[in-house]
Amino acid sequence: MRILMVTDAWRPQINGVVHTLERLSEVLTGFGVETRFLTPQGFRTLPLPTYPDIRLALTTPGHVARLIRAEQADHVHIVTEGPLGIMARRYCLAEGRPFTTSYHTRFPEYLSARLPVPEDWAYRWLRDFHNSGQGTLVATQSLADDLARRGFTKLRPWTRGVDTTLFRPDRRKALDFPGPIFLCVGRIAVEKNLPAFLDLDLPGSKVLVGEGPELAKLQARYPQAHFLGRKPIDEMADIYASADVFVFPSRTDTFGNVIIEALASGTPVAAYPVTGPIDIVGDGKGGAVSEDLRQAALAALHIDRAEARAKAQRYSWTACAEMFLDTVREALNGRVRVAA
Repeated sequence: MRILMVTDAWRPQINGVVHTLERLSEVLTGFGVETRFLTPQGFRTLPLPTYPDIRLALTTPGHVARLIRAEQADHVHIVTEGPLGIMARRYCLAEGRPFTTSYHTRFPEYLSARLPVPEDWAYRWLRDFHNSGQGTLVATQSLADDLARRGFTKLRPWTRGVDTTLFRPDRRKALDFPGPIFLCVGRIAVEKNLPAFLDLDLPGSKVLVGEGPELAKLQARYPQAHFLGRKPIDEMADIYASADVFVFPSRTDTFGNVIIEALASGTPVAAYPVTGPIDIVGDGKGGAVSEDLRQAALAALHIDRAEARAKAQRYSWTACAEMFLDTVREALNGRVRVAA
């Protein structure tokens, strides 16, 4: 089988969407599936307003249609709702081709954090976008429940995986910061809600790894925090294992791959009880969730690190690939399960 992934998110971006697609493609090879990608690479691009690191492809529906035909794929999966995703959807609907989609980003919340656009407007458009396909993959049950309440149908489960051979507890070492160390990893951007972490009254040190448009601003505002920038993956694995608590302040992520990377490293997680964290550590095993993020962070200090590791071992990229293929096969066979 040959599957074409249409995505507006791609390298040089470093985020959960890109990471998921790369790992999924690797694993699908073992299932006899060839994965092709239609991405902004090869197009002239325009920086996304307020977020210049994200580049949007400048092209036409006709050009995208020709590129899709040339791939001769058995199935088209639309990853994102950007220009390429919109044009691919238009082509598939015009040609009567089945396609699936995935819901990676709480775009309405992302948009309203930057512009005065009502979330209901964005959700109405997204509902029409996704409901026109044969299945929409979502990473967690709480996200599926929320989208179903908003009128999304054909929702299908699609978990994530973690490399437990790379991220592991025995990489723990002493970091040159006063302990305990509270770590946050990810894009330094407004939707990550980082001030909620940086404003906490916590002992020890706050350490942040990542880059993004808010980096300089937050460095100036929080000089007592340690901003390490982007790190190579091996060094990142050492930092995960060497932290005492991983703090995830985002309220808008749909999963949070960094959560299970921290857990695989034996580091307990503290977060708000929202989509992603509540699905992964909402049972109190491996982490703590609370509307009082400080309380969650302090509680996580006392969680067994072996328990955190055990929770991460439930997540595999093989299971992720199998769920994806199940939905693709249903679409190709004309069988679509509608959310209850």
